[in-house]
Amino acid sequence: MHPVVTPELVLRAYISGAFPMHIPDEEDQIYWLSPDPRAIIPLERFHLPRSVRRVLRDGRFTTTTDQEFDRVIHGCAGRSETWISSEMITLYTALHEQGFAHSIEVWEGGALVGGLYGVALRGAFFGESMYNEVPNASKVALVDLVSRLRRGNFRLLDTQYLTPHLALFGAIEVDRVDFLGLLQDALTVQSSWSVGQGPNPNKW
Repeated sequence: MHPVVTPELVLRAYISGAFPMHIPDEEDQIYWLSPDPRAIIPLERFHLPRSVRRVLRDGRFTTTTDQEFDRVIHGCAGRSETWISSEMITLYTALHEQGFAHSIEVWEGGALVGGLYGVALRGAFFGESMYNEVPNASKVALVDLVSRLRRGNFRLLDTQYLTPHLALFGAIEVDRVDFLGLLQDALTVQSSWSVGQGPNPNKW
């Protein structure tokens, strides 16, 4: 039986540079991770691939925020192997109800087809997971996220690990010491989660 993990403990972990992860094969054990190097997307150097720009301009998708957090986190968990256990869903749902965890939903023709969720603390946003049910939906969610973070005066977008998918958008790796410095700087900034309109493709 592992110690009880509370939403408050999760927030303290983020502030210290760590995050929780459930290990499926280890009896629902939750580990606290602080990878070195750490992946981030520098907001000022975000890269929008041409293919995604075309998707934005054709108007196929629309986006919202915080309207379907439960459906988004369950969509992210809907894989054959996932670190998003029922306990993690309960924790992040509580953080959402407290105003810390946010979701971005991507819609096509009135159907929810993708999205992402993460945690916002002052000027830092910690991206947790994304999913899509149709091609490009998660990419649109990421562009929407960056647009909102820029408007809201955020300083740091943490993506935890570098993947080829994130590298397309300008994600880089930094060592843990540098990440902690960026995090402490971001935590001194007063930011606001933007609930306005999604990304304008003409501004990219």
